[in-house]
Amino acid sequence: MKKKNNVSVTSRECRNNTERMIRRFLKKVKKERIIEEVKERRYYKKPSIAKREKSEKARRAKARLEQKRKRAKERRTRTNK
Repeated sequence: MKKKNNVSVTSRECRNNTERMIRRFLKKVKKERIIEEVKERRYYKKPSIAKREKSEKARRAKARLEQKRKRAKERRTRTNK
């Protein structure tokens, strides 16, 4: 079971600035991925499709990480002209 999301912003941490409170709240909600989860749960998804999407997402993340490592290696070995 996923952990329960409790997102709160106090007026004290934002120095009673309402705009700052709203921005901070939205940032926390985005970080916790609450909106994305609500959108995902809006419609039923077959377990086989959910599993396929999860593996595809993991594959993309792995490829992105590998690309990042490759670029970092190129930057380290590059010679200054």
